[in-house]
Amino acid sequence: MISHIRAMLGITATTAAALALFATPAGATAIPHYKLPKVYGTTFQADPKHDFTKHISPRHNGILRGWVVFYHGGVAEYQPVKWVPGKPGQDGFFAGPPEGDVTAYASRVSAKAVLYSVSNCHPGGAKATIDRRGLGTKACSHKALVAHLKTGHVAAMITVYHGQIVKIQEISV
Repeated sequence: MISHIRAMLGITATTAAALALFATPAGATAIPHYKLPKVYGTTFQADPKHDFTKHISPRHNGILRGWVVFYHGGVAEYQPVKWVPGKPGQDGFFAGPPEGDVTAYASRVSAKAVLYSVSNCHPGGAKATIDRRGLGTKACSHKALVAHLKTGHVAAMITVYHGQIVKIQEISV
């Protein structure tokens, strides 16, 4: 009898666990886990799926090491960036494509997008909120996200899902 009950509970627990994996709250969409590019990669990320000769458009699903160059009306234009190591005694920096390069994307920013700041959600903030990789860990308000987008040229990991920016995680410089 007990083994029969355990078997029923085991099936029930397994079924419940399986359902929980696929269930999301009403209106929420689960964002897949994408491979994170090298945080301080020294080359621009290749994007063979994108045709840059056509009009500016969203990047395919995934994470881009980049920065926003323009934001207006809920749409962000953004470019890939690469890390340029400094000479001895100098700090390195992030650089975008050269002037005249057409490597750029434009995506609507999701209403549920989240910014993870390296400076406790305050540009130039004294408290660093970063992980061991140099990525921001402090989730910020929507107001801080918009301020980040309008500031532009702040290196970040930009996550795109279904043509929308859903996450921006700043990179410490």
